[in-house]
Amino acid sequence: MRSWFAVVAVLLLTSGARAGLYYSGETIADLPSQWRGFLLDQRALRMIAAKPANGVSASPLRTEYEQAAAKLEKTAKDRKLTADELADLGALYVRLGEVSKALETLRAAEREHTNHFRIAANLGTAWQLQGDLAQAALALQQAVKLAPGKYQKAEEFQLKLVRLRQAQRDAQALDDLFGVKYVSAKGDYQPGKLAEEQRKKMPTGAAAIVQQLALWLPADGPLLWQLAEIANAHGDLKTAAAIMDGCVTEFGMSSAELRRHRQLTRAAADRADDIGMTEHEGHLGSMKTRSRRPLANRLNLADLPPISDTGVNALPWVVLAETQVARDFKPTFPKYLKELDGKQISLSGFMQPLGEDAELSSFMLIEYPVGCWFCEIPEMTALVFVEMPRGKTAALTRGLVKITGTLQLNATDPEGFLYTISKAKIAEAD
Repeated sequence: MRSWFAVVAVLLLTSGARAGLYYSGETIADLPSQWRGFLLDQRALRMIAAKPANGVSASPLRTEYEQAAAKLEKTAKDRKLTADELADLGALYVRLGEVSKALETLRAAEREHTNHFRIAANLGTAWQLQGDLAQAALALQQAVKLAPGKYQKAEEFQLKLVRLRQAQRDAQALDDLFGVKYVSAKGDYQPGKLAEEQRKKMPTGAAAIVQQLALWLPADGPLLWQLAEIANAHGDLKTAAAIMDGCVTEFGMSSAELRRHRQLTRAAADRADDIGMTEHEGHLGSMKTRSRRPLANRLNLADLPPISDTGVNALPWVVLAETQVARDFKPTFPKYLKELDGKQISLSGFMQPLGEDAELSSFMLIEYPVGCWFCEIPEMTALVFVEMPRGKTAALTRGLVKITGTLQLNATDPEGFLYTISKAKIAEAD
């Protein structure tokens, strides 16, 4: 069995807040989050709007949000929705990429509930995504007036973002959110550095503010570029280069300035790797994070079904995420997971091959498909090694699959995966 570390190395070589949008079913952790966790969750939010096509299944979050919207739609047939429910329905439509339906719902809700903060904020975001920045500014002005104190700053920055974009002609330009110049007066760009006079202009919460903006505008490429510049200003070359790579390859951004910054930062990050700099030597930068991932998972043990010794136990990904791994690789598994060790479980996710073979005797299972392994490497607790029965293979599929087999936990071998499903059977997910 290949080690987790070896697999990630192979994949890297071979692989191509709450404000602004309020949905009560979406809990955001304290920001800023660690970069890797943020990029994973930000992409998961972006994938909600991607409708199934070409044999690719909808993302698990899209299915969850579709079900939530359908439930509210059904309720609306039986009774009048409350203001909070209307705000939720509008937010769900925004997430699902159904902006016209969001506007229809939220505009009607605003006429009936003129001073409802969440409705105003969600309406502003819907207008922004529709491309009507004048209407977005009007709605966000109202949201700023109505915002509770802890949300007001974020609302002000979204309004500032909209106003900046009203004035600029280049849709791919870097937004001047903080008055910081990332390039010197002579046009020089220094990877991993920011001039002292510019650093003083950067507010302490800049990373949290832009992460928050990017969570409720997850398809916005210039916001990711802004995050790359913030990572670079904190000395995190690898993250800055990875995010800039994503701006170009995944978002199709063609700005000459972005491409120059990307080239210089990628070269500097590669040089750092060549001279042996590691994360333990501090090159991951000075940004202080407040959470591992922005989408807060709420695990309620009371909601988990009793464990069957003879049947198949459905295993939620959130249970795997509860595993804590110390620096010396001493994992602490949650009690529920330990009780599943050696038992039959089922887990739905996406197949990730370990090599180039078309027929797979083993592979990784991940919760969400990964677009860029440089910037979206799953954590150890989010990778499951799957082994087919001896002599059996499986064809790679891009859709959501359901894996059934025997769960094995690894508490001793730092070179191995934390979780293995052996003697696996593969079926299309429900």
